[in-house]
Formats: sequence, C-alpha cells, structure tokens
Amino acid sequence: MTCASCVVRVEKKLNKLDGVEASVNLPLETATVTLSREVPVEDLIGAVEKAGYGASLLEGSGAGGSDLSGTGGSNLFGVMTEGNVAKRVRPNGVANSTDTATPLGSDPSGSARRLATPERSDPSASRRSDPPASPESHDPALDTTVARRRDLGKRLAVAVIFGLPVMAISMVPALQFAGWQWAVGVLSLPVVVWAAWPFHRAAFHAARGRATTMDTLVSLGVLIATLYSWWALVFTSAGDLGMTMNMSLNPLAAAHGDSPTHGEIYFETAAMITVFLLTGRYLEARAKSSATSALRALLDLGAKTATRLERGPKGEWVETTVDVGELVVGDRFRIRPGEKIATDGRVLDGASSVDESMLTGEPVPVEKTVGDLVTGATTNVEGTLVVEATRVGAETKLAQITRLVTRAQTGKAPVARLADRVSAVFVPVVITLAIITFGVWLILGQPFVAAFTAGVSVLVIACPCALGLATPTSLLVGSTRASRAGILLKGPQVLEETRGVDTIVLDKTGTLTTGIMTLESVMVAGEFDKGRARGVAAALEAGSEHPIAKAIVGESAVTPASDFIALPGKGATGSVDGEKWAIGKPAWIKGELGASVPPEISEALEETAAQGKTAVLLASTEQSGTNNRLASRVNSATPFGSDPSGCVAGATSPERSDPSASPERSDPPASPERSDPSASAVAVFVLSDAPKPEAKEVVAELKNAGIEPVLLTGDGSAPARRVAQEIGIDKVIAEVAPEGKVATIRDLQDEGKTVAMVGDGVNDAAALAASDLGIALATGTDVAVSAADITLVNPSLEAIPQAIRISRATLRNIKQNLGWAFGYNIIAIPLAAAGALNPMLAGAFMAASSVIVVTNSLRLRRD
Repeated sequence: MTCASCVVRVEKKLNKLDGVEASVNLPLETATVTLSREVPVEDLIGAVEKAGYGASLLEGSGAGGSDLSGTGGSNLFGVMTEGNVAKRVRPNGVANSTDTATPLGSDPSGSARRLATPERSDPSASRRSDPPASPESHDPALDTTVARRRDLGKRLAVAVIFGLPVMAISMVPALQFAGWQWAVGVLSLPVVVWAAWPFHRAAFHAARGRATTMDTLVSLGVLIATLYSWWALVFTSAGDLGMTMNMSLNPLAAAHGDSPTHGEIYFETAAMITVFLLTGRYLEARAKSSATSALRALLDLGAKTATRLERGPKGEWVETTVDVGELVVGDRFRIRPGEKIATDGRVLDGASSVDESMLTGEPVPVEKTVGDLVTGATTNVEGTLVVEATRVGAETKLAQITRLVTRAQTGKAPVARLADRVSAVFVPVVITLAIITFGVWLILGQPFVAAFTAGVSVLVIACPCALGLATPTSLLVGSTRASRAGILLKGPQVLEETRGVDTIVLDKTGTLTTGIMTLESVMVAGEFDKGRARGVAAALEAGSEHPIAKAIVGESAVTPASDFIALPGKGATGSVDGEKWAIGKPAWIKGELGASVPPEISEALEETAAQGKTAVLLASTEQSGTNNRLASRVNSATPFGSDPSGCVAGATSPERSDPSASPERSDPPASPERSDPSASAVAVFVLSDAPKPEAKEVVAELKNAGIEPVLLTGDGSAPARRVAQEIGIDKVIAEVAPEGKVATIRDLQDEGKTVAMVGDGVNDAAALAASDLGIALATGTDVAVSAADITLVNPSLEAIPQAIRISRATLRNIKQNLGWAFGYNIIAIPLAAAGALNPMLAGAFMAASSVIVVTNSLRLRRD
C-alpha cells in the first residue's frame, strides 16, 4: 500500500460487506475492522483481494477489533476478533482450529485458569493449550516495515548503479560514442524493470481490481517513456549509430536532441524517475520505521519469561521458568531485584520498590508491599516479591495501553475526510489531465517531443502519497509520544475535540487534591495535655479504615480501645486506660451525646468551618452514664475491627465518601436527647485533603493556554472554595450531586463554551461522557476511564495540559501536512501541464513531497 487511493480502495471493498466497518492506516499498513454481525474470514480476505491485495489472518490478535496489516501490493496481514467465531488463518493461508475471540474488556480468565490452582499439590494439572496473546507477541506488521526498507535499499542501489551512467551519457554529448543509445537502452532495463518492479506490481494489482493508484501514475510514466524510446530506436533515426543528443531540463526547448529529424529517446527520464521515486520511498520507509519503532518499543516493554511457583510432590514451592504467555490468572510467580514484573498481579509476599516510569513517566520508584497491586512490564528495583497474577495476556494494562495507542493511530481525524474524498478520484483525474495536456499541446501546434514530455510530467509529478500520509503519520507519531508520557487518546477524533476547548471542569477530591486526609492541628481545652488527646484518639480510631481515622492514628503504635462501639456516620466510643471516651462529628458529640463544649473549642470549630476544613471532636464521657446508654440505644453499633466502610469518625460525602466534605452538611438530624453534663469536649482535630503539589502550576498553565478552569464538586462550598483559592481557580460550583454534574456541563455548553471534564469517580462518568472532551485519571474507576476520551496513566496533574498540548500539536501537524499535500498538487500539476518541468524534475519533486510530509510528522517527537 502506497497512497491514499490504496486506502480508499481497500476501505471501499471492505465496507461493502454487510456488517463491516473498516478503517485503513497507511503508515502502519493496518486496517481495523469492526463487525456488527458474524462475517466469515474468507469474505474479508476476498474483499481485500478484489482491491488488488493479498490477505491472510494474523495470529494472537487482541480483542475489540480486526486488524488487517499490509505489505506493499502483495501481502496483507489481518486478524479477526470482535466476539465472532471464525477460522484463524496463519500468514501462509492454512486454516487452523476455530476460535472465539473475547470482546474488549471481558475476562478471559474463565478459560485461562488451570483446573489445579498453585495451592494444589499436582503440578501436572491441566493447562489451557491456547493462552491469550500477550502484548509481547511477535508482530509481523511491524517487521514488514523493516523488510520493505531493506528491499527498497537493494532496488535503489541497482537503480543508482545503472541509472546514473544512463543519465550522464544521455545528457553529455562528449560521453556519447557510436551506438551509445543502444547501450543506454540496455543499461536502463535493470532500472525500469527490476528496480521499478514494486511500482509495476502494485499498478497491476490495482488494475486487476479495476482501480488506479499513485503507482499507476509512476508505472505509466516509466513504461511509456521506456517503450516509446525502444520504438524510436527500432523504427526511427534515433537508432542511427551517429546519433547524438543534448538534454534540456526545460521541455519548452526546441528539441530533445540535436536535430528535429532525429527520433527521441527517454531512457534517462525513465531511469531517473525510478531513482528519484525509489529514493523517496526508501527515505519514507526509514521515517516510517522511525515512527513505528516507538510502538515496537511499547510492545517490547513486557517481560519475556516468568519464574512461576508451583507445589512440588511434598507440598514445597518449586520454581519453574516459563514464557509469560503461559501464565494464567491465579498463578504465583517470583520477581527478583532488577527483573521485569511478568504480568499484572497482587503482592502476596515481600516488600520492594517498583520503577513504574514506563507506565506513568515518573522516575521515582513506588514502594510495594503485601496487598499492593503491581503492573506487568514495570521493573522491580530492590527486594524480592511473590505476586499472584490477576490479569494476563490481552487483559493486562500494557496490552490495554497498546490497544488504545493502536486505536488512536488507526482511525481518521475529521479534518482528514476531505483528503479521503479527493484521493478517491485523484488518480483517474490525473491520468485524464495528462491525456488532455498531451492533446492540447499537439492541437496548439507544439512539437510532439514537448507534448509528450509535458504529458509524462503530469503523470509523475502528481502525488496522492502525500495526501495519504498526511494524517496517519502525524497520528502515529503523536499518539505514541503521548503514550510515552502516560497519556492515552481514545481515537483521532479527540484531536479535533481539543482544538476548541476553552473551559475545563475539574473534580476536586482525588483529582485536584491528593484524596488523602492529613492531620493539620490539634487544639485542646484548658490545660488538657495535647499528647494525651492524640493518644486517646489514636486508640479509639486504631481499628478503622476510614481516611480520617488513618490520619488521626498516623504512625502511632497504640493499643486499641476496649469496649469499642462504632456508630456509622457519627463516630465511636470506647475505653482507654479505664476511662470512657467518644470521638466523632461535632454535631453528634454536641447533639446526641450532649457534651459540653468549652469556648476555646467552639471558636476552633467555627474557624475550621470557615476555612472549609474537617473537624473531629474528642470528648470524655461519664464512666457509667453516657457510654452505656449509647451502647444500649444504637442497634447498628459495629464491633471493633469490622468497619470496612470507614464510617467510624469524621465526615462522609454524598460524592464518594469524600473525607474532606464539610461534616455538618451530611449529618442526620440529631435525635432529641437530654444533655449529659458528665460528657465534655476536650480536643478538636483539624484535618484537610490538601491540593496536589503541582495543582497551582497546572491551573496557571491552563489559564495561559486560554482555558478557564472550573472546580466542580459535591462537597460543601467552604472546603471547595478553600481548595480553589489555594490553587488559583476563580469559578467554583459546589454541592452538586452526581446527576447534577451532567446538568452543569450542559449549562456551560449552552453558554457557548467548549467544555473538557476531568474526573476519576463513578459519579464523574456521566459528566465525562456529556462533556466535549472527557479526561479520566487511570487511577480512577473503570467506568470513568471508559467514558473518557483521554486517559491519564500518569497520576500527575501536569499530564492534563500536556495531553491538550500534544493533541493540539498533532492536529496542527496534520493540517500542515494536508496543506502541503494539497498545495503541492495544486501548484505542481499546472506547472507540469504548462511544460515548465522536465519529467525527471517532476519525479524528484513528487518523491520529495512524501518525504517532507513524513519528516514534518516526525517533528512531533520533539515539539
């Protein structure tokens, strides 16, 4: 496949099939086929063959689409998925066993698990014979780029070795000996036949499919010049032994030879067109290889082998080195220092730091211990880990990233649709123009030589290649660069969506803030000891998983309180050193518990509320009074250690149990309860969810880019405005329920704004889908990620402006390429038709146009 016409032809043939939607990528030479019904593989292959290309099916395809990959005009590799049952065909065309592909996002582990798990003693338990393809699988589509570059290099060498003497002898009369024209004709044959064979072969395949491509133009130009020259040698005076010829680069010169009576030969034109175009193709192939090398590097990131742990005959763990593709969900494997983690999993034993830079771009290793999740292809820095596989093959994060990158590279940006429409009729129009040019020159009384030269020039200067390469090469380089920065684009349409974004809506908790509560200060009443207050509070909260409880406990090693009772949504009570205590929301402590609150504690509570921070009260209760009464009254009390929801203390939020939400806002009405004078508040703990360190700088960068940041949250107004003020956001929309977020997005859109939304929670998914551009943090929920247009694997907020910057740069690059491609053809074709360009120069310009487009795309790697 060489040009936009090839792309249009293959797509048209595939899309004629019922239930098939195809999109062809020229630089990767792949086609993604989405199927709405079961379609036999033979029908897909047949459609491609009708377009003039061969086809076969790739092994180990990922789910979610069908990838057909092509090489030149003869080979097209492909793969069949999308939940259909189909014969899996090897590249040699031999049918294999039937296979049911797994839809994207489903769990293939049901077939992947062995009958015997690692805990069982039988190491010879049945294994799945067809493990899912891993992202490290061999990819013939990428290898074809290297193979083609080598083939083009050989053909270019032959063309130069034989073509340069042909040109030199034809242009310099001093080098022309008796019979030189016959020698030149023979020397040109290896060039115009063998070296130019890729053009002829592709043109033949296209003609067999009743179509035309750029190769049709080149092949016609070379063959017409060559055949006419041989006809002139045999049937005109051009074959005379004494014939000499001067060659002018200007077709408007009096004649191609010394005398108008001599026949004309164009061996040097045919040879040099071939040399120039092969040079362009070779440079283009090198540039493509450079662009696809980033994708190859992404595929090669994964580990190749794993040290699997299995039970031996005596129950001991035995290490076995296996290919990563043999791992299945539930397998245990050992990772030693310096090794790559084989697949996604959970740490069962050990502690280490893991280099996740390939995933997030962050150079600082992340500490991992028992229970933590690890990602395949990341590197274990120190320590030894035992990991249980949770996702394998096509379900791993690396495989998902690779699929997203490929998807972004495969589709078409809306801006490229005009190029597709032009490409569909480009070659027939050019051939027609060449014939018209030849005829008009003859009608105007110009010499046959000038008419012939102008017609051939029109054929070889037209370049649908540049049109075909303009969009996909930019997408290839831009999306791969983004993936290296931890930014995944869902598709090329995202580029258009980023262009007009002028407002970005940011979720607060977990997006702008760390999502981790921190204890800022402790204020005590009167002479009460602050250390004592912290110790008692830590003992009461020691059994809770609530973010507020964790912040209060901190790193303290304390003995949990006895007689512990948890009251979900309110707080907790318990005994510490024989004394009764209660800790929780101020409204509960003051209302239901009826504790007295000293003036200094009241002032601290008012100040905390004004600052939008979270307050937790600690109160001392009577030995036999309040605590026992509460214990008998609250039926929902939870025993110590069984509070997984984390409602022991502090505030909860209707948004997502946001620990920074204002505690008073979500309190239930206090039940009537008489005040107990024996209960007294002794300390207030002030906590907050701090903004991420980079948040302020990112907000400033967004403003500089002309994008207005808006903070949207379900939290109370006070904590929301506190965060907004700290990081420089002027507009705050607070106390918005999840269903209200969509309405807020639409209200902004009704104001004429183009809105981007950044979020990570389940409650953000609808808003992400409703926005013009949805951006999700990969650390968030799966539903949020699936609803977004851009996924940020890198947890840093700096990835947000970077994602917009890369997307806009890629779109700008596409427009530059299309502008050059259209501009070149609009200017060059009339010049050739007017006789201002010799066919050799036309060929050189045409070759250069494609190289310029690809080279311009490569600038995205460093812009």
